[in-house]
Amino acid sequence: MTMLGQQGQCKFDEKWPYMRPTVLKLLRQESVPRQEWQDLFWYVHSVCMWDEKEGPTHIYEALEKDILEFIKQAQSRVLQHKEESALLRAYIAEWGKFFTQCDYLPKPFTQLEANLMGKLHSSMPKKSQAPDESLVRKLMLDSWNSSIFSNIKDKLQYSAMKLVHAERHGEAFDTQLVIGVRESYVNLSSDTEDKLKIYCENFEKAYLAAAENFYKQNAPTYLEQNGVQNYMRYADNKLKEEEARAKRYLETGYGCNSVNSLIDCCVGVLVTSFKDTILAECANMIKQNETEKLRLMFSLMDRVPEGIQPMLQDLESHIVSQGLADMMAAAETITTDSEKYVEQLLELFNRFSQLVSDAFNDDPRFLTSRDKAYKTVVNDTSVFKLEIPVKNKGLGAKSQPESKCPELLANFCDMLLRKTTISKRLTPEEVDKKLKNVLLVLKYVQNKDVFMRYHKAHLTRRLILDSSADNEKEENMVEWLRDVGMPADFVNKLQRMFQDIKVSEDLNYEFKEAHRNNNEGIADAINIKILNAGAWARSSERIPVSLPLELEDYIPQVEEFYKHKHSGRKLQWHHAMSNGVITFSNEVGRYELEVTTFQMAVLFAWNQRPQEKLSYESLKLATELPDNELRKTLMSLMSSKNKILLSSHEMKTLRDFNDNTEFWINQQYAFTKFGKAQKRGKTNLIGRLQLTTEKSREEDNEGIMQLRILRVQEAIVKIMKMRKKMTNAALQTELVEILKNMFLPSKKLIKEQIEWLIEHKYMRRDEDDINTFIYMA
Repeated sequence: MTMLGQQGQCKFDEKWPYMRPTVLKLLRQESVPRQEWQDLFWYVHSVCMWDEKEGPTHIYEALEKDILEFIKQAQSRVLQHKEESALLRAYIAEWGKFFTQCDYLPKPFTQLEANLMGKLHSSMPKKSQAPDESLVRKLMLDSWNSSIFSNIKDKLQYSAMKLVHAERHGEAFDTQLVIGVRESYVNLSSDTEDKLKIYCENFEKAYLAAAENFYKQNAPTYLEQNGVQNYMRYADNKLKEEEARAKRYLETGYGCNSVNSLIDCCVGVLVTSFKDTILAECANMIKQNETEKLRLMFSLMDRVPEGIQPMLQDLESHIVSQGLADMMAAAETITTDSEKYVEQLLELFNRFSQLVSDAFNDDPRFLTSRDKAYKTVVNDTSVFKLEIPVKNKGLGAKSQPESKCPELLANFCDMLLRKTTISKRLTPEEVDKKLKNVLLVLKYVQNKDVFMRYHKAHLTRRLILDSSADNEKEENMVEWLRDVGMPADFVNKLQRMFQDIKVSEDLNYEFKEAHRNNNEGIADAINIKILNAGAWARSSERIPVSLPLELEDYIPQVEEFYKHKHSGRKLQWHHAMSNGVITFSNEVGRYELEVTTFQMAVLFAWNQRPQEKLSYESLKLATELPDNELRKTLMSLMSSKNKILLSSHEMKTLRDFNDNTEFWINQQYAFTKFGKAQKRGKTNLIGRLQLTTEKSREEDNEGIMQLRILRVQEAIVKIMKMRKKMTNAALQTELVEILKNMFLPSKKLIKEQIEWLIEHKYMRRDEDDINTFIYMA
């Protein structure tokens, strides 16, 4: 055993003197002839194979000794340089040569590594065995680290950071010096599982600390001397500079996060430390519309945790205050002109949207704040409000004030879709654009059910009076309402209204054909509309009126014809929704008047006595109209524009009439055109067809509230049936989500309907928790 060991030692001693010169040449990067290179492979192989136990160890120890000696010489050469740049250059040069040889020197020692790694693996537990790696390369890197690097790394870091510091002050230097130092830190690690360990613990840590210290010293002074707005530009520029600098000097490979760490560090010193001071300027910048400065503030604060939140609040406050102030300033105009009202709302929306686009790049968070604030403006009741009466027992308040916005939006839609001066002067494309603008505003309206009711009332007038400017646009509008989320049952009823009109046209044609020879042409003058009560849903109140004989005699024929075609259906005549054209003659000329049925009944009272004066009491007996409807009808015929009738004394209000007040036909009435009286012409006296009486209008408004109550009850039952058991808070959240496309239910309304449903055994409270409800099948 001893003799074999001595033979192995003898073999190493014999071969190492031939091997060592080649090793030293490789370390010094001197030229090695091919034969000498190949011989080194053979010597290592023969020594390792001669004595597997001792030979590899002797070679490894001798190799380690020569590597450490070479490194000491390199360290001596580096430390000869005292000036920072020279020191870095010398170190980088020496390291560059050595690191290059870390790839070449291990190659001839493959057999050595195989032998040594075999011993290492056999002595290690199987689970902890590391993957094969070059032991000679590891020896070289660890030796450099423990010898030269550990001794001069502080000097290297100090010199490198000093150069970076000089660059921050605008001085120029050879950037490769810092890059070379960083690369040596990265490449020096022999740990295959954490290649960046030495770099992170030393170079990166020192770099971040140097950057933080630099800006801690300089940033406060700059802010104090130059103000917030100049400081924001300074901070933004410095962050960009540091990011570019970090990409040059810090490691970006191996999945390294150094650049982001540096940016986070700089943001903390440059921005987060002065967050409150910077944000204090935000509200005024928004008010002054300083979009460029806001964009800069946004880019800075977006890097800070919760930095955006105060900006969002400032934007919301500005939109609400400025929006309401502008609406108040224009109140006199917009409360009487729905077109001006919609234009004002759109102008606000476009202005605030432009602000969000220019200052915040349409960031979704700021768009959400814009929407939230704009919704507040749209639904505000301080300019004007709609009173929704509440008469149900237990509902408390007499009325519930809401924004009049949905009513005015519906009015504006009516102006665009009806034959008006507005719809006539606009091109079809412009009408479409304005209608879509209305839908844009409608999206922010909380109580869309009010819009639906008014829109349906206007559509009813247009269809009955055949006053739509474009039937295709009418149907398009219905589809657009569906697209923006209007309830399906509402949209379906509108579509059925169109169907009723089309069916009525066919029915009219058949009726006229059937009676063409019997009525001597009267049938051609009649246009009947059979409307489905389920779709049109008018008030049950029917107003009595004494019709002219020509119409009165005509009604049974229509009923007989309809019953013959549709047995079992019942017709109800709604004269308040009817209208017609009559011929009016006086001393000036002969005119065609478009009138309501009520106006027709009043004027026919003079049909046999055109020159007589009739008292109010006589007209009441002749027309059989209710007092209030008769008064309104007489006022419509005596307006300053029409003046078909004259009275015994001036009338300003509906209460100015008494039973003895006399009325007579204005024999001097004339249709005027371009300021001149015409002997022939056609005049529309209908104006806005009164589809409802005062009583039924009150019913309509009460109906809005009644429908809301039913919708809330229906939604609560639907939710509870599906969930079975639910907390009060969760129920309210889900309820609002379901109903938001129709109206926003108040907490009071929700509470009352929950109590009603509990009382009527649809649900009950949990015995252990009164805020939890359980569905009762």
